Amino acid sequence: PHSIYPQGYHVDPKQPLPFINLASQKNFVALYHMGIYANPELLEWFREEYPKHSATKPDMGKSCIRFKNVEKIPYELIAQLVAKICVEEWISTYEEVVKKK
Repeated sequence: PHSIYPQGYHVDPKQPLPFINLASQKNFVALYHMGIYANPELLEWFREEYPKHSATKPDMGKSCIRFKNVEKIPYELIAQLVAKICVEEWISTYEEVVKKK
């Protein structure tokens, strides 16, 4: 929220800095995790861990992970991913990597 990061999102400073979002689309549910977009080590960790939690290959975009079957979402892995980066780390990464692009 702006109370933590008053500058807001560089594309639209009126918006709070995004980090994790969910979207329910017609054919899938998407988890948007900006940390896997901005942090190559975190993305690599996620890709290595995913097969340990799911029999399917991950369906991913730059920051999104799409799940076509909500009954097969690897919730434990998602919980680990969320715990991997705190707010302060995300703000630092955002300022170093994303905002400069």
